[in-house]
Amino acid sequence: MTNKKTRHRLISALLALVVGLSLLTGCGAKSPEQVEKQEDAQTIQVYLWSTSLYGTYAPYVQSQLPDVNIEFIVGNNDLDFYKFLQQNGGLPDIITCCRFSLHDAAPLKDSLMNLAMTNEAGAVYNTYLNSFKNEDGSVNWLPVCADAHGFVVNRSLFEQYDIPLPTDYASFVSACQAFEALGIRGFTADYTYDYTCMETLQGLSAAELTTTEGRKWRTAYSDPASTARVGLDDAVWPGAFERMAQFIQDTHLTADDLALNYDDVTGMFRNGEVAMYFGSSAGVKMFQDEGIDTIFMPFFSQNGEKWIMTTPYFQVALNRDLEQDTARRETAMKVLNVMLSEEAQNRIVADGQDVLSYSQNVPLRLTEYMKDVRDVVEENHMYIRIASNDFFAVSKDVVSKMIAGKYTAKQAYRAFNAQLLAEEEPAADEPVLTSGKSYSNVFHANGGNAAFSVMANTLRGVYGTDVLLATANSFTGSVLKADYTPKMADSMIMPNGLMSRQRTMTGAELKELVRAFVEGCEGGFVPFNRGSLPIVSGIAVEVKEASGSYTLTGITRNGQPLRDDDTVTVTCLAAEKQMEAMLASESGVSAGEDTWVKNTWHDHVSGGGAALAEPENYMTLR
Repeated sequence: MTNKKTRHRLISALLALVVGLSLLTGCGAKSPEQVEKQEDAQTIQVYLWSTSLYGTYAPYVQSQLPDVNIEFIVGNNDLDFYKFLQQNGGLPDIITCCRFSLHDAAPLKDSLMNLAMTNEAGAVYNTYLNSFKNEDGSVNWLPVCADAHGFVVNRSLFEQYDIPLPTDYASFVSACQAFEALGIRGFTADYTYDYTCMETLQGLSAAELTTTEGRKWRTAYSDPASTARVGLDDAVWPGAFERMAQFIQDTHLTADDLALNYDDVTGMFRNGEVAMYFGSSAGVKMFQDEGIDTIFMPFFSQNGEKWIMTTPYFQVALNRDLEQDTARRETAMKVLNVMLSEEAQNRIVADGQDVLSYSQNVPLRLTEYMKDVRDVVEENHMYIRIASNDFFAVSKDVVSKMIAGKYTAKQAYRAFNAQLLAEEEPAADEPVLTSGKSYSNVFHANGGNAAFSVMANTLRGVYGTDVLLATANSFTGSVLKADYTPKMADSMIMPNGLMSRQRTMTGAELKELVRAFVEGCEGGFVPFNRGSLPIVSGIAVEVKEASGSYTLTGITRNGQPLRDDDTVTVTCLAAEKQMEAMLASESGVSAGEDTWVKNTWHDHVSGGGAALAEPENYMTLR
């Protein structure tokens, strides 16, 4: 009897063990593919338009959502880039873009969520939301906050010569004339740039462009449903060119002004050679810090109204594919909500600048640099520029010819209209790079980011180096199964000043360098989530994650632990200001001057025939 019971207990224990093992090895244990699929589903990708947002803005957004895996990638400030991603199946969850117009964004409309009925859209002042509505009332893009453009004014110069500060257009013209009688320019600007030409033309007519007629034309120009090219109307725009011509005459702009760049103009202002220039509110702080009594003024419309030209820091949109998964959509909306919050917006602007938010949820807090235009801001007289690629290019051409005396107002109107209506020439660019496969650009704990690895491995070959280290914002993640034109190939590299530096060093020195990339260092970049960990090529690393911080626990090269007495050639890719901190040690021998990675990459692919390397599992995160 006892033996029978013992046998039953043994059989039961064995059965339990078999069941337990089957659970562990079967449905209880996930395959690497299943793990990666789960990681993909739990990751929300946010493409940032500038690496400046990667340093303070992105870490703040992540810190507010510790349970959400957000992968921030520095994309490009160009809607053509996102059209390319859309066409090749690589559109991210959340998109930001600064150089933007609804007109250029039209091809993306069917791939983006309609945000019109969301709380986030409801918080945007109608004055501004109207500029982002499609003809059918849908809203795909939300403006976040703005940089203010107007007139930077040397108040001390006005006081020195007892000239009254302008309060309207007539007194602005009088001030210009009074200064010219003293041999000082009243006004000029950096008209060598397309945006200065474009913003002056629109800013002088902001009052008219925001009327019912103006909004009607703007909606027609931006309508995604229309394939016909839309020119200027005959109600609002003829007057805009008349006002531009009057302004040129009143300020005595000439062909010489077309050669002036930003440094030329600010140099003249600093030296007291010009009393006012067209610029951003950041210029007020810059000159006040230099001891020059400087204030900011709006555009004085000829109808008596005052307006500020605003350049949105960026617009944001969400991928419509999120609607196919309720959980992912809800998570993405949480991310969007934090991205638009007051604290997040305060991390977008540079020190000393004002947050001119388009949202009613963000209270107005003007610094001393903008206090003189508080009434204009409170009246919501913040005009959002029309910034399509056409408007940049045509404004530069037409306004330049007006300033040079080649066009009258009527001729300028006709020329601008004709160029807007002209059919675009089809792009003639031949592909310079072909990828036969798409690679995931989501970070996976067992392996890293495959798309970034492709780029790092390819560049390691280009630089002819044993090891390559790159900050996570080095690549735009756009390694898709596609043919890349020169422009799209160039856009694979982070757009904002990525530098390379090469050194020969020992294995011990390399370990410390990798540690600086993984764990962060003073003055350098500090990873704030797993997607912001560095990319390596030629070595593999093990990293431990704990409470949002990262520790390097191992490095192998060719499958073996890296030896302290190894000698290796190392190439680092990072933003210029981070490079010094990460390579603070004087050890190692530099193999050449720092170079722009974008130029090196462009030269490599421009001849055609360049091939992409295969990705490797370069990181294990535990």
